Amino acid sequence: MTQTLIKNGSIISMDRKVGDFDRGDILIEEDKIIKVARTIRAPNARVIDANGMIVMPGFVNAHIHTWQTGLRGIAGNWSIPEYLHGMHANIAPQYTANDTYLGNLIGSLNQISNGATTIFDWCHNNATPGHTDAAINGLQETGIRAVFGHGSPKPDAKKGQLPYTHMPHPRSELERLRKGVFASNSKLITLAMAALGPDFSTWEVTEHDFKLAKELDLIISAHVWGAPNRMNKDGYQKLAKMKLLGPNHNLVHGVYLSTSELKLIVDSGASITVTPEVELQMSHGVPLTGRLRELGVQPSIGVDVESNISGDMFTIMRMTMQTQRNLDNQRIASETKMPAQKLSIKPKEALAWATIGSAKALRLDKKVGSLKPGKQADLILINKNDLNLFPVNNAVEAVVFHANGSNVDTVIIAGKIRKRNGKLSYRGIEKKKALLARSSQRILKGFKH
Repeated sequence: MTQTLIKNGSIISMDRKVGDFDRGDILIEEDKIIKVARTIRAPNARVIDANGMIVMPGFVNAHIHTWQTGLRGIAGNWSIPEYLHGMHANIAPQYTANDTYLGNLIGSLNQISNGATTIFDWCHNNATPGHTDAAINGLQETGIRAVFGHGSPKPDAKKGQLPYTHMPHPRSELERLRKGVFASNSKLITLAMAALGPDFSTWEVTEHDFKLAKELDLIISAHVWGAPNRMNKDGYQKLAKMKLLGPNHNLVHGVYLSTSELKLIVDSGASITVTPEVELQMSHGVPLTGRLRELGVQPSIGVDVESNISGDMFTIMRMTMQTQRNLDNQRIASETKMPAQKLSIKPKEALAWATIGSAKALRLDKKVGSLKPGKQADLILINKNDLNLFPVNNAVEAVVFHANGSNVDTVIIAGKIRKRNGKLSYRGIEKKKALLARSSQRILKGFKH
């Protein structure tokens, strides 16, 4: 058995029983954490000197459309209507399977480099089985842990064609994947359904998709707009009555949902993912963070689209917290005519959203999200001596308020080193970057942005 001993790090375990250590060790055997303690003896282990490092669970990015990696810098001035028209009706149909592969490959490597060890790859531009397989290949090559959300394209319907809102999720594709590459749930990459959901499909399609997800025991994730023009205003009430709403459902955004509807969803055990930066830009509305906290639940958080923002989970975590702190501060000032005496959210809570909370949303919290014996060895080391962090007087606050992806020194996923001394272990990245550049140039040729 191959053992790795991480020695003398400042450990943030994100597990109450394990606790945190100003200076401690972590013993890994093959792909699992065996022990976390102040001092561990393991004479035959490979040693990683974590002196001067913060050791913590890798981030879990609960929502990202990784295929859009090659489209960075085109959507920074788009609202949601402009995004839907520009991205899905015009750009997405230009994608070949290889374009999708390159986007997922480089996008996943960027996630690893920035400290995310798990992503929910919400892949909704797989026009053919070839696109789907290429997307999966891109993830697999990097060694990232991922939930692959099989979605469907959203082009404008041509004359005589059904609009995408009327097309049920393809059973044949999910069954092909379930019998093939995703026959086992024990691999690094697992399958989910990235469905249209009640806001963006007819009721017949919604019912079909939720029943299919239940039959195949898959997470079914859906974008929820919640605005007056949604297709099924009572969709979630219907799903609840049919016992199709539960912990296997992941809802993204949902900013305009009424309090009663939000409570119905939360009480079912469904998870809700907040993507604050995109929501604030694209006029989705106020992120649900505060409303979820009032209902006694915590959000999972994600990047969403790199076509307009950075893929850095440090930024997403910080923005989620500070946006809600600001809203809470304004409410208190309005009610009391005085500034808030205490802030509403502590940094450790925000860090939980980005780790164990997002892992729970993806039904992976028994595997990842915290540093606990028996769990998978998915962790990162952050360099405390970098100028933007030094001196580190509080490890949690250093991570939440000061750190960024450049501070991630080491990334380990399932016991394998994917980044060390600030450098990714993936070989041939420059060649793949050149291919992605050519891919994006071809896709965007003639497109005005």
